[in-house]
Amino acid sequence: MKPFGVCLFCSASVSLPEPYFDLARRFGEGVASRGWQLVYGGGGNGLMGAAARAAWAGGAPVLGVMPQVLVTRERLALSIGENQIVDGMAERKLQMALASDAFVGLPGGIGTLDEVSEMITWNELGIHTKPMILVNEFGFWDPLLEFFSRGRQSNVFRADFSRHYSVVPTIEALLAELEGVATTRDAGARGTPD
Repeated sequence: MKPFGVCLFCSASVSLPEPYFDLARRFGEGVASRGWQLVYGGGGNGLMGAAARAAWAGGAPVLGVMPQVLVTRERLALSIGENQIVDGMAERKLQMALASDAFVGLPGGIGTLDEVSEMITWNELGIHTKPMILVNEFGFWDPLLEFFSRGRQSNVFRADFSRHYSVVPTIEALLAELEGVATTRDAGARGTPD
């Protein structure tokens, strides 16, 4: 059975506050300590690079997926795990989704917002049933969650929209939630009851 794949969406910026980098490193260490695979955007910069280096140093298999157009801009992490170069952003998201069993959103910019939104949308449309989990340390996702709340109040979003994603307050809570998802996946693969 392939390792449980966790897809990370996050910033490639090098200008973030240090606690954000610590968050990414703790995530990567947690993935490695559980024997999971990290799937990410392939960049060596920012939170992407911090998480990937921590996971790789801890012995986790790491898969980076990057569009050719971003190889220089996001500094493809050649020394970390396996890298897959694809034609464009849509192909990147598809390949990351296919390789993953769950999705995680750490702080990030418009690209991260696009990725998180697409995975929530795919869940809502039934394209996948994999969890999309936002880590809200530092209250980073509060504005997006307020947007979702307003959308439900005005019926722009369905009343049950929140079932297509979850929010956790810390990396520790994230890892605990992912452990439950991994256990359920492995039980299903063995054909044993939940």
